[in-house]
Amino acid sequence: MLDIGLSKMALIGVVALVVIGPEKLPRVARTVGTLLGKAQRYVSDVKAEVNRSMELDELRKMKDTVESAARDVEKGVQSTASDFEKDWKDAVGELADTSSDPLPDDPALLALYVPPYKRPDKHWRAKRGAVPQWFKARNGVRAHVQSGAARVARYRPKKSI
Repeated sequence: MLDIGLSKMALIGVVALVVIGPEKLPRVARTVGTLLGKAQRYVSDVKAEVNRSMELDELRKMKDTVESAARDVEKGVQSTASDFEKDWKDAVGELADTSSDPLPDDPALLALYVPPYKRPDKHWRAKRGAVPQWFKARNGVRAHVQSGAARVARYRPKKSI
């Protein structure tokens, strides 16, 4: 930009003081300052807009590459799926040819092949502890809650006479 040193700034200030006068100089300096601030903000806005447009172009290129890669993957999956379906139909067809007793479509006859669902046990909603009871009993883990006073009374040493 402009190469303005301290000596050149002092010369411009002296010339402005002589030409404009000491009464109007502060008002002119404020006006020039606001105009320079507006110009700097305008330049920074233009730079930001250019950077945004460049980033937008980069994002569009990246989006296109990702979409093309996704399309390639989708085509590969579809071709593999079609090959798998063909192999599956061939395998199922061979099994149907060798099997003489297929599962029936009638629900009553199907019940003979597949047993009905039975709940695992009676209290299936009851919360179970993670540690088994036999382990707690062997290692002396308390199974019942006891108050502090009851615990002190229970484990207080016996008085000797």
